[in-house]
Amino acid sequence: MTTRRDFLKTGAAAAAGIVFCGCGLVHNAHAQQPRQKLPVTVNGQRVKTIDIHSHCHFREAGALLGTDAAKVQLPPVNGAAEAFVEIDKRLAAMDAQAVDMEVLSINPFWYDRDRDLAGQIVKIQNEKLAELCASKPDRFAAFASLTLQAPELAVQELETAVKKQGLKGAAIGGVVNGVEFSDPKFHPVWVKAEELGVPLFIHPQGVPELNKRLTGNGWLGNTIGNPLETTIALSHLIFEGTLDRFPGLKVIAAHGGGYLGSYADRSDHACLVGPKGCNAETKLKKAPTEYLKQIYFDSLIFTPEAIRHLAAQVGASQIVLGSDYPYPWQLAPVDHIFACASLSDDDKANILGRTAARLLGFAA
Repeated sequence: MTTRRDFLKTGAAAAAGIVFCGCGLVHNAHAQQPRQKLPVTVNGQRVKTIDIHSHCHFREAGALLGTDAAKVQLPPVNGAAEAFVEIDKRLAAMDAQAVDMEVLSINPFWYDRDRDLAGQIVKIQNEKLAELCASKPDRFAAFASLTLQAPELAVQELETAVKKQGLKGAAIGGVVNGVEFSDPKFHPVWVKAEELGVPLFIHPQGVPELNKRLTGNGWLGNTIGNPLETTIALSHLIFEGTLDRFPGLKVIAAHGGGYLGSYADRSDHACLVGPKGCNAETKLKKAPTEYLKQIYFDSLIFTPEAIRHLAAQVGASQIVLGSDYPYPWQLAPVDHIFACASLSDDDKANILGRTAARLLGFAA
């Protein structure tokens, strides 16, 4: 077992200010394996490692929020300050993680703002993301922000981001002001994403309706709430027929897709047991679990056994590397994949970067 002292030897862990609490935190034995270094090779072949789940913020966008800026851009969590990217420091952190490229995204904090203010925030962020990526095109790519509460504007923003700014798709939340992504109002956005051939990265914001029950120790609003929101979002996309309507839509789900991959087979039985809870007019073209094989999932699920199970459920071809950096959820994302004995060398190479490279449209 990796000891507290062993873990704190990593500069990233110390810099993140990790606090060890009495909540049974145990590090897996695979962390003892030799750390991977750039360039990463699998079976003697070079692999460009691509972290598809990494975050940033821009002060210029926050300035539009006035006194709310600190609340949304600097939450009281480890790593928050590092979201304001200082390129040299971020590159050093990526090197320490053996990550060649980060795909940057910004968790939506503007869905509850009025259309004009949200549009201004998104415009600044997409311009700044494009500028940052252009400064180090071999190390950074990015998902655009979208004003999803105004779908017609989001369509324009997505087209501009991809065609003019070089961004690789868009990052979206798990719901927009209580409206699920399966709602027809969002169909024009999914049409545009299909047309452009770019992925949409779903990153949850939690389930505020459950805040009362999620109070107390353990940061349950995030620990449970975030993966639950992704589970709900994906389930609506499946059961409401959205993925049938848009078969070319490329969806990437953060945090391993929430809980869906761990209990997916229950979905195949729901309408058989409770047909009155299912709309007979929405006839899916295949079993609910089959739709998981057209969704992509990041690898931020912590253990080799979790990766093994997810790969068995959705296929290793559907998993991409993710760390959530600069938040210290997974500080050794590449090592994490090498520790998975259940994966073949091809599986590892694909997860580490080849699948993401195909999704984003550049060479691995």
